Amino acid sequence: MDDRTIILTTLNKAWAEPGSMLDVFLESFRIGEGTSRLLNHLVIVAMDPTAFFRCKSVHPHCFFLTTPGVDFSKDERFMSEDYLKLVWRKIDYLRIVLEMGYNFVFTDADIMWLRNPFPYFDSMDEIHIACDIFIGNSSYKGNMANTGFKYVKSVRATIEFYKYWYTAGLLHDKQHDQEVFGIIKHEPIVAATGLRIRYLDTKYFGGFCQPSRDMNKVCTMHANCCVGSEKKVPDLKNILNDWKNFTALSPKEKEAKSSTSAYPWSAPNKCRATMITF
Repeated sequence: MDDRTIILTTLNKAWAEPGSMLDVFLESFRIGEGTSRLLNHLVIVAMDPTAFFRCKSVHPHCFFLTTPGVDFSKDERFMSEDYLKLVWRKIDYLRIVLEMGYNFVFTDADIMWLRNPFPYFDSMDEIHIACDIFIGNSSYKGNMANTGFKYVKSVRATIEFYKYWYTAGLLHDKQHDQEVFGIIKHEPIVAATGLRIRYLDTKYFGGFCQPSRDMNKVCTMHANCCVGSEKKVPDLKNILNDWKNFTALSPKEKEAKSSTSAYPWSAPNKCRATMITF
């Protein structure tokens, strides 16, 4: 973008297959409000050759991130050894992006973009991060952050934070980036940098852990608290069908949706039986 902001997601073979996560993810951009133009700023980072070639067939901006000696093509089991290698490779890569002078929105591919999120980012904060559970104050460190969606500005404080985050991951063996973020955000060394972190309200940036209940305000919906693409994909397709039905309503009918207490989504369904709870 004009201010050197890019949108990034990562992808492996398991999530790139036809009819799987990549197709659902891209469809959300095409049918969301004010999101189709953002596709031109989306770079898909492929973690293996198959994902890269599939990306090139459906999207103009693809990058192959090599990791010698590691096969990231499988749908890795949550918290497996290779899963952890994958998440920490992403953290290191995002640090490089910041050092190159790019601001970024990082989004997991199991997040549906239903509205343009940029109007909801505050120019005063360097990191904006989504939440599994939002307690009610955008600066409260007790909010349960989800590292699958974040907007990060390229400034010295964020570059140093990503370096520290990656180093902390080496010290906290067998923990993923989200767990380590939850530890280091309280540490004095982070506070001393003056880094400002804003936790995003799930009213606008919802997920299966804590869904947005207002379709007139929701920007993104994340298949969080759910393990396995075979469960996530059907539920995310239901989210998109719900969204299509909503956008087909008249303005008066849409407004009525925000005044009802009815749950607006037909998902999670497949995910419900194995949801991670807090």
